[in-house]
Amino acid sequence: MTNRHDPGAEPVAPVSPLVQWFHQGLGFSLVGALQLVFDWGVMMGLSAAGLPLPAANVAGRVAGASLGFWGNRRITFRGHHHPPWPQLARFVVLWSVLTLISTLSVTWVEHHDGLTRAWLYKPLIEGVLAVISFFSSRWWVYR
Repeated sequence: MTNRHDPGAEPVAPVSPLVQWFHQGLGFSLVGALQLVFDWGVMMGLSAAGLPLPAANVAGRVAGASLGFWGNRRITFRGHHHPPWPQLARFVVLWSVLTLISTLSVTWVEHHDGLTRAWLYKPLIEGVLAVISFFSSRWWVYR
């Protein structure tokens, strides 16, 4: 196997699937942690300032998504060798579904336990959604 970007480069040994999974999982976790902090901070700040929680959650997820698409495309799944538009379209579909689930979940928590509890449960909700997002991104979004 040779480096497809430099025909004169030395052959590159293929990476085992287990090593690839490890690198992708680690990259996704690092990008996701940054994304969560950004998303959570925006959501908390806006809802503390009086914006209704559903709107604040969507705004936080938009902020996080801007970082997440770029980071996972560039770092985690190395999909930057493919045209970005099909990946972006698939990302938007996945993001929309997960944002709906996230928003309904934090709104439900707020309704039953209050805003502070919704803030506390947000990382747990996003952690569950991250598992769905990882596998969907790996096999569909960044292919």
